[in-house]
Amino acid sequence: MASSTGLSLKFSPLSTSFKQNKVLLRGICNVNSVSLPSRGMRLGSLRLRVSCAAKPETVDKVCSIVRKQLALPKDSPVTGESKFSALGADSLDTVEIVMGLEEEFGISVEEESAQHILTVQDAADLIEKLVEQKSA
Repeated sequence: MASSTGLSLKFSPLSTSFKQNKVLLRGICNVNSVSLPSRGMRLGSLRLRVSCAAKPETVDKVCSIVRKQLALPKDSPVTGESKFSALGADSLDTVEIVMGLEEEFGISVEEESAQHILTVQDAADLIEKLVEQKSA
């Protein structure tokens, strides 16, 4: 049985003629349901965005490691949306952050995957994926 943490679905209509409703689905994810008009609806005029978010504890750990690696003050804002480049990280800093994450979480991040990590959230999501694969 597969499990998912922090799964959310977001429907973004391109037209304002859609009615959107936010619904809690089985207590684990938020879904915006969309009521479509009966006429004039073109296929492809509806965007579906699916995002899986890491656990808050994982994001907090990653924030802490990033803050420590970049020698940022404790009161500096580091969130899941924080981009490493915006925090002042260069490519060497990013490699060192990934190495710190590997050590902290007992995982190994492939170079190709590491190149796609741009934000704290990206790192946290990848960590949870790798930890899940490791325990499977």
